Amino acid sequence: MSNRTLFRHAAAVSLTALALSLSLAPASSQAQAQAYPTKPIRLIVPFPPGGGVDFIGRVVGQKLTERLGQQVQIDNRAGANGIVGLEALKSAPPDGYTIAAASAGPLAVNPFIYAKLPHDTIRDFTQIANMVNFPLLLVAHPSLPVKNVKELVALARARPGQVSYSSPGSGNSAHLAAELFNSMAKTKILHVPYKGTAPAVVAVLSGEAQLTYSSIPSILPHVRSGRVRALGIGNAERIATLPDVPTISEAGLPGFEAYAWGGMIGPAHMPAPVVARLNKEINEVLRQKDVVDRMLAEGTVPTPSSPEEFTAYIRAELKKWGDVVKMAGIRAE
Repeated sequence: MSNRTLFRHAAAVSLTALALSLSLAPASSQAQAQAYPTKPIRLIVPFPPGGGVDFIGRVVGQKLTERLGQQVQIDNRAGANGIVGLEALKSAPPDGYTIAAASAGPLAVNPFIYAKLPHDTIRDFTQIANMVNFPLLLVAHPSLPVKNVKELVALARARPGQVSYSSPGSGNSAHLAAELFNSMAKTKILHVPYKGTAPAVVAVLSGEAQLTYSSIPSILPHVRSGRVRALGIGNAERIATLPDVPTISEAGLPGFEAYAWGGMIGPAHMPAPVVARLNKEINEVLRQKDVVDRMLAEGTVPTPSSPEEFTAYIRAELKKWGDVVKMAGIRAE
């Protein structure tokens, strides 16, 4: 057999092998998705136990355990505003066996309040599914002479720097919501940061600060007791927990939306079939009546989505909060 004939024969064999491998690839991916998972899944929560993201991670994780037939193990990796947990996720194999419940702060705010961040929100992670938003309620101490958002805007404009709001610290969702309010309402409401949610709420209960933006579970008992007055909710729509409280947008600041949120992400380059499987199961969990009822009772609103919708949402949040951080000159403490 001549060298030319041998070359043609080898080339034909190579092309046949390549065609076979390409034809088997979709089947292999499908088989991978059907087999997944075959061992326990680690679900990183980049915050301490007991917070809103931890609550969502545990509720969804428990239901995924039931649906997937493998244990979903919660791994709280707190530290540095979520950076520690996200770095653990970034370095994990992208096989679907390490995922994370992450929130607006680490994903959409940290990139702008830290001069140097060791990861990129879009490039270094796979967006699996949006899960919930955590409504923020704007409340006032009864001594503040306002009963609604329009009156607050008028008072704050008349007294620049004399009305104050508390927050759990610089760069958190309450701080950003208030600075967005200042920007849209053209007010100068003074920021008074505290070390945590509880001290920030206590500051308003005592009258030390006149306003705060708080998650529902932290402030609801005080609204019902009359110790603070609810002025508006930061969501796009009213919520079932407080149906008589208007949105801030409808109460006097059209277009205002500010709330915390939580979604599921994984390391970059996860297999598409595995992402699709996780997304499907998470969305099914978020539509279960017992889960919906439990979340709404805790002041949390389920927000199922596709991976593409979640990615687009995060990009929009990065733009929105990046502008607010730059405008207000916010930096990490």
